[in-house]
Amino acid sequence: MNTPERIDPSTVAGEREMLESWLEYHRETLALKCAGLTEKQLREASVPPSGLTLIGLVRHMAEVERAWFRRTLAAEEAGPIYYTDDDRDGDFHPGEGDTWDEAHTTWRAEIARARALASGHSLDDPGAGRRDRATGHPYSLRWIYLHMIEEYARHNGHADLIRERLDGVTGE
Repeated sequence: MNTPERIDPSTVAGEREMLESWLEYHRETLALKCAGLTEKQLREASVPPSGLTLIGLVRHMAEVERAWFRRTLAAEEAGPIYYTDDDRDGDFHPGEGDTWDEAHTTWRAEIARARALASGHSLDDPGAGRRDRATGHPYSLRWIYLHMIEEYARHNGHADLIRERLDGVTGE
């Protein structure tokens, strides 16, 4: 696996560039939390009693990228990758045959698709897919970007704890 390259977001960029650069920053932060670990370490739930693993977080974020950009923004018929009706948290539960290479490749492919879909929309464009259950309003690309930054930031905190317990590596 190549060493992820994380670029600090500009402090003076316009809104779209700022949102996109913060999302990229958080995507690469998760990649950095996973860099240099063995397959066994990536699958280890190191913060008991939580069952969270780094591979599970990456699989989850592949599902999240897919849900918000493909299903919500673009209204694509993109079914789940890892979860099922029988295991709604299947993204967090990799089986013995599931590998880091597959999870990482899938996650990166979902990110690439998300970037491509977002590039054709303005921040104010409403998504063509899923709508807010309470209001019935569509989600704008701006809302999706902000939500994705929040989602990554929260899970990067989890990843930081998992990584520190695995090998003592800390950092932002």
